[in-house]
Amino acid sequence: MSDNQLNRGMKSRHLTMIAIGGTISASFFMGIGDILHQVGPFGTLIGYLIGGCVMFIALVSLAEMAVFMPISGSFQAYATKFISPLAGFCTGWLYLINWITAAAASITAASIIMSSWFVTTEPWVWSLIFIALVCVLNFFPVKAYGELEFWFAGVKILAIIAFIFVATAIVFGLVPEYGAIGGFSNFTSHGLFPNGLTPFMYGIVIIVCTYQGAELVGIAAGESEDPEKNIRKAIKSVGVRILLFFVLSVFLISMITPWDKSSVTNSPFITVLQQAKIPYAHIVMQAVIVVSCLSAVNSAFYACARLLWSMAHSHQAPQIYKKVNKNDVPFYGVIVTAALSGLCLASKFVGAEKVFMLIISSSGMVGCVIWLMISWSHFGFRKYLVAENISVKSLTFKSFGYPIIPTLGIIFNLLVILGMLIDPDQRMVVYSGIILIIFFVSVYQIWFKRHHV
Repeated sequence: MSDNQLNRGMKSRHLTMIAIGGTISASFFMGIGDILHQVGPFGTLIGYLIGGCVMFIALVSLAEMAVFMPISGSFQAYATKFISPLAGFCTGWLYLINWITAAAASITAASIIMSSWFVTTEPWVWSLIFIALVCVLNFFPVKAYGELEFWFAGVKILAIIAFIFVATAIVFGLVPEYGAIGGFSNFTSHGLFPNGLTPFMYGIVIIVCTYQGAELVGIAAGESEDPEKNIRKAIKSVGVRILLFFVLSVFLISMITPWDKSSVTNSPFITVLQQAKIPYAHIVMQAVIVVSCLSAVNSAFYACARLLWSMAHSHQAPQIYKKVNKNDVPFYGVIVTAALSGLCLASKFVGAEKVFMLIISSSGMVGCVIWLMISWSHFGFRKYLVAENISVKSLTFKSFGYPIIPTLGIIFNLLVILGMLIDPDQRMVVYSGIILIIFFVSVYQIWFKRHHV
């Protein structure tokens, strides 16, 4: 089997659902409980609106480049070509770490739920089982992965739509157990920010993390059957759908749920459905969350394997990651992702809930840096078009509002990182992110640059 080729088996519906599936994960279903408790209803709603805007800006910039140059390396390759090889090297390895931490968070969340069903089994045991299961699934052809992710994401979307209908009925007093909701009293009764602005900054970091994953559509572009058509169609729909699902759900939750009683282990989605007397709501919603977690882990394994494959071809990763199995899957990338996602096994020694919140918050700065690099690459892409005498009018997908869109992308992500510095609890995350960047810059100078002298 060739070391150099991936199989183009993705359809437009696969790309759309992969992006949505990678975004709607445990960080949304479970993390929202902690965010609501920390920042209150108003802060939660505003936070998700801001996070959604930051996500949409990154997608718009990515779309213009991905439609013009659909490759599996996506924004890592764009950073290499349109900024510098050093920028591409750091972007690729930072994104790899971002997805591995996302996988660890989702595995931990699913393990928390499974251990609540099977009380004699520790969360770390379930973590091992899930890692092995997803690893095997990712050895199958990419079309099988796309189809599986399509149905995984479909389950999550149906669950959110059902929740929206039930929550809307509660708001309008159609559920007797609740009675009519008293307007916007939840938003104002304890002030707009009941715990102050600093926790709001913390919440913004977690919220931005919950949106990260939508950019996966760019990675999947390299295995799309008709890249130009399918990517354009997928990206146009992904941003709007994610904003609708996230913001509308958050608005309804914020109106209904007592913010001071929320937590990671007390998901507002489950609480609302239980109090509405929906039969088996608790079990059904927990099952949906487990599916959501496995979907996000599945996307993480896919993204990391393809990223390592692409970077190996540009000598930015060890050459072993170029190898593919009989199904044209870069299997060494899958294996190393499985091994590194074992971060979640720390729940054997530390409380699983603590591990979950620590992991998703620790990926905050890295995720912001990735989106920042996408916006920066967009500037470089436009300069490349000028240098190559390619008219912007010839692009089949053009970013609206250029250069405002990439400028806002850089500013917003820098502000989120600044917000992390303001919060003493998050400051170490920024410091660790800076250390990672310095480490990868050093590795580039010592190892990668030597191969290109």
